[in-house]
Amino acid sequence: MAHFSREVIEHMGFAAVGENVMISDRASFYNCAAISIGSNVRIDDFCVISAGTGGIHIGNHVHVAVYTSLIGAGRITLSDFTGVSSRVSIYSSNDDYSGLNMTGPTVPSEYTSVTNAEVFLGKHVIVGSGSVILPGVRLEDGVAVGALSLVNRDCVAFGIYVGNPARWMKARKRDLLVLEEQFMASKGR
Repeated sequence: MAHFSREVIEHMGFAAVGENVMISDRASFYNCAAISIGSNVRIDDFCVISAGTGGIHIGNHVHVAVYTSLIGAGRITLSDFTGVSSRVSIYSSNDDYSGLNMTGPTVPSEYTSVTNAEVFLGKHVIVGSGSVILPGVRLEDGVAVGALSLVNRDCVAFGIYVGNPARWMKARKRDLLVLEEQFMASKGR
């Protein structure tokens, strides 16, 4: 996988970019001025990162895997140590599917009813391949979402969620918090 050079990344116009950022030269970005990227971040091939008015904030030590989409007008936050597996779609905007309104980006807004709402992924969240996260959802720290899950409501801290719609399955271990402390201490922080 080829990555953009630091010089290219700096010229893309991001709101902020940390150190040690690896962005595939096959990823697509829209409205870079509303996207901030922390340090030690990797964004893989064929990702689409499209920020609306709310912007997109990507924390430190975050991995966004191949074919992932972050799209919408509401704010999207991926907190530190978040991992988003391949083909995950995170939406902060959604059309009205009821039939009361028209749908699609080619139709003027007065004929549609798009919902825009913040999506928040806390620290140490991991989202399995092929999952979809809908507008307005908050995944608290340590949440794990199993592959192919549809997340349409908030998930409580250190819960493991699976299914369509995603439901709480069991508690997730918190050992990774001790490892985070050790890791940060090894970096002098």
